[in-house]
Amino acid sequence: MEARIARLESDVAHLRTDVADIKVDLRSLRDKTDTIYVKLVENVDGAENRLDSKIESSTVRLNDKIESSTARLDGRINTLDEKFDRLKDSIASAKVWALALYIALAAAMLGTMARGFGWI
Repeated sequence: MEARIARLESDVAHLRTDVADIKVDLRSLRDKTDTIYVKLVENVDGAENRLDSKIESSTVRLNDKIESSTARLDGRINTLDEKFDRLKDSIASAKVWALALYIALAAAMLGTMARGFGWI
């Protein structure tokens, strides 16, 4: 029986040394993962800052392009407004001319009718 107990004690001693080795390995693994995590966080922060600056510069360039396009479109719209105003004016003057021609045609027809019926 003592042999069995001695054997169990030696096995427990081996288990204790194995557990101690595992603890040491886990501590070193934890230290390594902590350093890797710190490096990863630094890399992510650096990448985030670089991306933010790129996005800001792209936004500034896009805003400039949009503003220049808007200015060009405003100029074209103003030109079209001027053309429409001129077209309205020419249509208005054409209406006056058409009315005058209709009156002249009516007068000529009435004159011809008066001459034909002997009123004049």
